[in-house]
Amino acid sequence: MMLKEKNIEFELVQENPWDRNLDFFALNPAGEVPVLVEDNGTVISGAYAIAEYLEEAYPQLQAFGGDTAQRAEVRRLVDWFDHKFDYEVTKNVLFEKAFKHYFGEGEPNSAAIRAGKQNLLYHLDYIGYLAGERYFLAGDSLTLADLAAAAHLSALDYLGDVPWEYNKMAHNWYALMKSRPSMRGILGERVRGVRPPAYYENPDF
Repeated sequence: MMLKEKNIEFELVQENPWDRNLDFFALNPAGEVPVLVEDNGTVISGAYAIAEYLEEAYPQLQAFGGDTAQRAEVRRLVDWFDHKFDYEVTKNVLFEKAFKHYFGEGEPNSAAIRAGKQNLLYHLDYIGYLAGERYFLAGDSLTLADLAAAAHLSALDYLGDVPWEYNKMAHNWYALMKSRPSMRGILGERVRGVRPPAYYENPDF
């Protein structure tokens, strides 16, 4: 999404971490996605490191905000979604319902899924609060905070696990994000054997 927002041409390459590809480990010893490989051979691993690199190397859109205070707020919110939200919601729902199968780690834990869905309500309230106080999550302009939140939510929404009726402000913010060209490719992707809800691609859901 950040590459799209900055109008940077790129090619996506699918890499399944559970395949434990040795060539991929040579790029990132952690064996995790994403990894950015530049034409000049530069390799950057990790979503946040890639975001910082893109912000410095391609400054045509300031995804971290304008002044120092907003940039700190963007970093705080990215950390919120990539750590707190991920730990309390994404890993309890998405990992249990989807990735656990690919990693061969047994049946989904229904208690964890219920906990993740319950935790999601709190996070939707927080997103709604931020969206009510500001136009975007970290201020009046789109930032990496919005992209991080939308990335987590789109994965959960694909499974139909986001109760959008619970918080209208969170719903309206996500509808705004879905209308951005940078999300069109994501919303058009499909997971083999799993169909998203009928409203998944529609910004006016």
